[in-house]
Amino acid sequence: MNFNSDKFFIIFLFLLFDSQLYSQNFYNRDTIQNIEIFFSFSNWDAQLDANAASETYIIADSVRVNSITFDSCGVRYKGNSSYNPNNQKNPLHIELNTIKSNQDYHGITDIKLSNCYKDPSMVREILSYQILEQYMDCPSSNFARIYINGVYRGIYTNNESIKSSFNETHYFANDTYFKCNPVGGAGPGGGTSPDLKYLGTDSSAYQNGYELKKDIGWNRLVELCTVLNNDFSNIENILDIDRAIWMLAFNNVLVNLDSYNGAFRQNYYLSWDNNARFVPTVWDLNMSFGGFPGGTGTGSITPSNLDPYSNATSSNHPLIKQILANPMYKRMYMAHVRTMVQEIFASGQYEIWAESLMSLADSSIQVDNYKFYTYPQFLNSLTTAVNGGGPGGGGSIPGIKALMDARAQFFSTNTAYQQQAPTISAHGALSTPLQYGSTVTLNATTSNESTVYLGYRTDTHIKFNRIEMYDDGAHNDGLANDHVYGVEVPVNGLSFEYYIYAENTNAGLFSPQRAEHEFHTLAVQFSAPDVGSVLINEVLASNDSLLFDENGEDDDWIELINTTNTPIDLTGFYLSDDPLDLMAWPIPSGTIIPANGYILVWADKDILQPGLHANFKLNSSGDYVFLSHGLNIHDQVAFGPQLTNISFARCPDAGIDFATIIPTPLANNNCNIGIDEWSNAQILVYPNPFNEVLNLETNQKDVQVSVQNLRGQNILNMKLNKGQNQINTQTWSRGVYFISIDQGGFNQLNKYIKY
Repeated sequence: MNFNSDKFFIIFLFLLFDSQLYSQNFYNRDTIQNIEIFFSFSNWDAQLDANAASETYIIADSVRVNSITFDSCGVRYKGNSSYNPNNQKNPLHIELNTIKSNQDYHGITDIKLSNCYKDPSMVREILSYQILEQYMDCPSSNFARIYINGVYRGIYTNNESIKSSFNETHYFANDTYFKCNPVGGAGPGGGTSPDLKYLGTDSSAYQNGYELKKDIGWNRLVELCTVLNNDFSNIENILDIDRAIWMLAFNNVLVNLDSYNGAFRQNYYLSWDNNARFVPTVWDLNMSFGGFPGGTGTGSITPSNLDPYSNATSSNHPLIKQILANPMYKRMYMAHVRTMVQEIFASGQYEIWAESLMSLADSSIQVDNYKFYTYPQFLNSLTTAVNGGGPGGGGSIPGIKALMDARAQFFSTNTAYQQQAPTISAHGALSTPLQYGSTVTLNATTSNESTVYLGYRTDTHIKFNRIEMYDDGAHNDGLANDHVYGVEVPVNGLSFEYYIYAENTNAGLFSPQRAEHEFHTLAVQFSAPDVGSVLINEVLASNDSLLFDENGEDDDWIELINTTNTPIDLTGFYLSDDPLDLMAWPIPSGTIIPANGYILVWADKDILQPGLHANFKLNSSGDYVFLSHGLNIHDQVAFGPQLTNISFARCPDAGIDFATIIPTPLANNNCNIGIDEWSNAQILVYPNPFNEVLNLETNQKDVQVSVQNLRGQNILNMKLNKGQNQINTQTWSRGVYFISIDQGGFNQLNKYIKY
């Protein structure tokens, strides 16, 4: 069963890019989404209120997202202080796949809608995320118009959900993540604060402060708190310290105190990445820019004059306390503060963004009868404070421009902010382009420095390695003490990404200044093996006790074959199941596949296990595997539904055709025994994808076959003859078809694609 894989791949890639484009547009800040919710009952508000405490959904008859209708969706109120049963406008969580698991809006299943609580400007959340995305990974956010049973309920902010797909995209892993909010809500009567204090080795002590979103992770969280509080010198082994510093700097500069920096130390996520570290992600920014009345938890403050070292000695804020007690991290923190203030606020960039957002939403806000503030208050919200705090009372909510202009002025006279940092006037490699497998000297020319560091990595998926550079005349750095620094590092990947960090006793500076979120890149030359020298030879997507990995787990696997008479170093090769991310999993440097031999890669999303373990799993209902060298595809395989312990393999080894066979890991494929893809009915349907011909083979009688298109229209009804049957599909349109097999009480439905 073979097919034109290149043609199919182009069609498949087009469809995925189309889906990706729509999902990106759903959070495009230049657009306003339209979301309509339809309930069959008029007391929907009362029912939502009744379910709010339990966070359970009521079922809407349908939800229409930008003219696409979804049947039987879950809807609930969400939020803590932003929710109130007396509100006419409460935050919403819509789940498109509550009842029908296959429903999604171009890959999106969860829609999180905030009600602009405590925000006369209506832009605090979107603007804050727009600023934050310059410096660290964060959710996307834009406006949405919400209608319920045909009535316009106003403008909301539409915020990307932090879930497994977000973590896979940004952190290349998804097996552990925590929502860091007190269980039961913040404040008196709430759960334990997610402040990262050490509470002992019993994980149950942490469970009222953190919500685990996956099956495993409590021991990892306990370890993080242990290291943070008791073994801080090893913090970089378990926490992405740079993104933690960016988070704290962002919260302080924007006076975002409904956060870790504030009284309740909440509203962030901790996600486990593919480098075995936690990464923080900021969440819930509706009270940014001084909108949170709870302050820092250590007394009253003037928002414009919030000290950059606020809570530096607070035992309730161990992350802040420990970072600011470390001289290097403290200087890095202030470097990030300076970058943010200079780029966004002293320059006035934030005001341009804010005015653009307000202009976009103006007409929708003007007719929003359920907003918490008047239209004149909205118009004046950049410059004029609203006293009394709006819904629920509380302190004054400052105008964004009035606050941040005053804040920029405050920083300009603040002693810590004014410290003179080094300059970095030049940097780069001693020779370019870099040659894979060699070493290269990186240089940096600085002034007013005492120490200079190089942060580098050879793949975007791995963490930066930070090492000291030298000005001693012995590291290809020119003369000793001439302020030119050098260090030699290996080039062992297809890319080379780096940044420079220089500091003196008072201040530090990064190049680029948004490092590690941004970095410099150098090209690497690599002699790639010929296409066809390494192939995907066999794939097993449903392994049940047939073969076990080093940990005794029966996971999916992919077999590669070397078609040449010489061993091949697989450095620079990648495996993926996603055509939009061909470099999803780099085969570890130095992996050798023997001459005319095989290697086995476990597709189990468990990259921390010893051996070869990819960061993706295979789907037994059908999937794709890509072997690439950088972005150059060396091989690709598409397979349909797999039966348990039946593999999809080249027949013969390294051949053109594929067959379903008894698995033969790390050995010649046993192509003498073919396995029917529809074995319960002893029927074989192939190929999938198909083009002009579809083959159906059976050794049974009275087998009924029907084919439907995506619209549910019957394309074909027929009885199969015993033996081989062939259907001419030249007149069928390209797309997805459902083939139903009915024989002797056995009924099965599978999806096939015509290209």
